[in-house]
Amino acid sequence: MKKPKLFAELFFSMLKIGLFAFGGGYAMIALVENEFVSKKHWLQKRDFTDMIAIAESTPGPIAINCATFVGYTLAKTPGAIAATVAVCIPSFVIIFLISLFFDAFLALEYVYRAFQGIQVCVTFLILSAGLKMLKDIGRTPLSVLLFCASLFAMSAVSLFSVNFSSVYFILLGAAAGLTAYCISRLRKRKNAGAGKTNPQEPSAPEALPAEKEHKDREKNP
Repeated sequence: MKKPKLFAELFFSMLKIGLFAFGGGYAMIALVENEFVSKKHWLQKRDFTDMIAIAESTPGPIAINCATFVGYTLAKTPGAIAATVAVCIPSFVIIFLISLFFDAFLALEYVYRAFQGIQVCVTFLILSAGLKMLKDIGRTPLSVLLFCASLFAMSAVSLFSVNFSSVYFILLGAAAGLTAYCISRLRKRKNAGAGKTNPQEPSAPEALPAEKEHKDREKNP
């Protein structure tokens, strides 16, 4: 694909995502997956999963981080700039217009009801994106353990209203992943060392034809 066409498609795709990403950056995850993985096939599922991990663990809004990652992956620095600017334009314009008549906007009953419906859809989009990411990661013992532990911890934090930052969950997940990797490497080295120190015993040499014939005579005189 030629660069001008790629830049144009990237810019307008991010502009569209920024326009309809109601509910913040997490709602944008499902839109990015649908646009760049399912439709355009510009990103692989592994790249998309890595993008979410990087965007969530680096400083800044996840929406801007995702846009920058996608743009840089597709078209390096110019693509990152174009994607970041495009995803910010709709929010800037909408917030600017709302600020002109903020009080009157909030007083509209149908606007309030519309946003209630949008919140339900946003919740579904976030859950859908999370389930897709969970399937792509694979059902390894570590991923299942981390998922169950995170689900239990987040439920407990929400239930008891504990002030616990999501950054700690990310750091704990990274630590668990590194620990599992180190353990697997140690096991491989241990197994490789055991194989070298305990070579397989040589098999007994096959009997010669004369010996076979003599044994057969002894068995069947």
